[in-house]
Amino acid sequence: MKKVSRAPYVMLALALIGIAVALYDAYAIYNGQLLWCPPPINGCNEVASSPYARIFDLPVGYFGVVYYLYMFCLAALLAFDPLSRGLRFAAVAYSALGVGFSIYFMYLQIEFIHAFCIYCLASAVTTLLLFLAACWHLRATLVRPVSTVSSDTGYAAARITPWRAAAR
Repeated sequence: MKKVSRAPYVMLALALIGIAVALYDAYAIYNGQLLWCPPPINGCNEVASSPYARIFDLPVGYFGVVYYLYMFCLAALLAFDPLSRGLRFAAVAYSALGVGFSIYFMYLQIEFIHAFCIYCLASAVTTLLLFLAACWHLRATLVRPVSTVSSDTGYAAARITPWRAAAR
């Protein structure tokens, strides 16, 4: 019986959450509206109006929409072909890139802007969870050769075994 990894489906759900957060941020900034911030964290508009909120004169939220759309498509492809080596490594690499940018943006909020945006924090957590899910999927689908010696011929034969089964 073939065991299916749930990680691509978790990644799909996380990417949808990320798309929603980034779309709200991008839409509000595009239309010149103020972002709604819950009372404990009240710096969304300070962060959105800072000079660090734009890359090449485009709001960071636009890049977030593209990132999460890409991750959604990558997760959908992984759901159809969970053992694709290129897709698995692309998911880990691209989500790691997202984590790196999230760390950079958190650093900017702490050191230079001195305000926090709940949407930036939600995006950072979502990106971190995407990375963890991509790593979980990569680990769950890794295969490694296990050599066995045939009792009939005495020759070693290679057999491909999932990582978890080989560790037992």
